[in-house]
Amino acid sequence: MSVYDIPLRTLTGDPISLADYRDQAVLVVNVASKCGLTPQYAGLERLQKEYGEKGFTVLGVPCNQFLGQEPGSAEEIQTFCSTSYGVTFPLLEKTEVNGEDRHPLYSELTQVADAEGESGDVQWNFEKFLIGKDGQITRFRPRTEPEAPEVLAAIEAQLSA
Repeated sequence: MSVYDIPLRTLTGDPISLADYRDQAVLVVNVASKCGLTPQYAGLERLQKEYGEKGFTVLGVPCNQFLGQEPGSAEEIQTFCSTSYGVTFPLLEKTEVNGEDRHPLYSELTQVADAEGESGDVQWNFEKFLIGKDGQITRFRPRTEPEAPEVLAAIEAQLSA
């Protein structure tokens, strides 16, 4: 199964899939509202504003698996993201990214190795997976800022492809 075939749901419960973004570069990020890395939302939103009209989107995936740092309801998450960071990119429903109940999307994504050759479980909130227009996936660990040179270079390479 391709990542494009995996059924997903938006934060409001509507069906969606990555097939809706097949001709775009998509940065899939597991997000949380009460994490030390939560300020990365600002950088993610800047990426959305900078590249959104060029064939790119951020796709936020709320996850409560890391010390309960995303405890809110769908409404609370949406309100937090829009009022605290002005988030305009799509958010999916709260999702398990590791363990026995890992969502099929993350079963596929976690097979991809990062720049050091490490694959496997998501380490923490704000791990990033860039799915290119060509279907290739590039993985960035949580502490890699959304606007880090390597992330920007990967996004720009996909948009110019």
